[in-house]
Amino acid sequence: MIDFEFEPQVVNQTRMYHSVAEQMMRPISREYDEREHEHPWDFWRAMWAASRNLGPAADSGKADKSADGAPKLRNLYTCLSTEELCWGDAGLFLSIPNPGLGGAAVAAAGTPAQKARFLKRFAEGEPKWGAMAITEPGCGSDSAAVTTTATRDGDHWVINGTKIFCTAGQMAAEKSEGFVVVWATVDRSAGRAGIKPFVVEHNTPGMTVVRVENKLGIRASDTAMIVFDNCRVPADHLLGSAEVKPTGGFKDVMATFDATRPIVAAMAIGVGRAALDFVRDYLTEQKIPVRYGVSPRRLTAVERDFMEMETHLKAARLLTWRAAWMLDMGMRNNLEASMAKAKAGRAVTLITQKAVEMLGPVGYSRKILVEKWMRDAKINDIFEGTQQINLMIVARRILDYSSKELN
Repeated sequence: MIDFEFEPQVVNQTRMYHSVAEQMMRPISREYDEREHEHPWDFWRAMWAASRNLGPAADSGKADKSADGAPKLRNLYTCLSTEELCWGDAGLFLSIPNPGLGGAAVAAAGTPAQKARFLKRFAEGEPKWGAMAITEPGCGSDSAAVTTTATRDGDHWVINGTKIFCTAGQMAAEKSEGFVVVWATVDRSAGRAGIKPFVVEHNTPGMTVVRVENKLGIRASDTAMIVFDNCRVPADHLLGSAEVKPTGGFKDVMATFDATRPIVAAMAIGVGRAALDFVRDYLTEQKIPVRYGVSPRRLTAVERDFMEMETHLKAARLLTWRAAWMLDMGMRNNLEASMAKAKAGRAVTLITQKAVEMLGPVGYSRKILVEKWMRDAKINDIFEGTQQINLMIVARRILDYSSKELN
């Protein structure tokens, strides 16, 4: 028998995160959507203790064991807390000081010593951010085509290139002992195998935030363009080995995404659930019933739409839980992570658009947050691999085709 029940302590913790979302995030959600480039420092300081438990799990690809030998479900529990906090506000969630995508890259590609060194700082002290820089002006979804270079010069690497759409890039590059993990090629002739990740500490000379984007949604979170101009980092800031192997390089990029895509899917589920809950409450207030167990032919259009929204959300959640659980078990979850990300991104887009439609003019107005959730939703169908890229990955894994055979 399949059992989806969680331990009482996990349920209690999830309720605590929901209370945070309801009491701390919802009240300032509209404010920081409108004040996009202002920083909610009071909220950040209040959330700092919780933020240290919200990043991706430590070691992608290896099962994390508890004292009694049972696997720790850190990734799965992170998905639970992420859903609750994004029910409150996805932009504020992304802005919370935490290791972020940079920490996920360290976890996926770094040596044990590097993980201890670079991630330890998030366990204590002032709020800190981690960011990842991979997308370039001429390199979007095809992450293997990066042109940023890293050249060895004695005991340092010299990085040159431009990165765009770096989530939390401004805070990680300029504030409180943060860092940016930048992906650069050490050998262009090696193609994907030559791509390596480098940790660039905040305020490193040669790393400059040149622009912070104005965005459609998740406006409380900064999204930065960062230029690396002869940016020198110590040799030991290259994560993992400097050796170029046919099976290396881009594999570390994908390992990072395998850990973060379930988190992004959980974000989408949180936003979608916020919209669904609002519509449910609205229908109840208007005394419009949703009749379960009735023949589909007898349902109203509203009932059919609402049930379809619920179905999409629940399917996305189960796919997400499976992908996160597999990572916790030390199993390869490349296929499942892409399935969860693709489904959740599509589901939240459909759910929030339908919510605006069902609510009519009030759903489109700024009187309530539904229109904001629709704007916040779309990014989940884009970052961490677009819908099309994730569906292509799913097809390749199911059909066992290489990228050259199916592109």
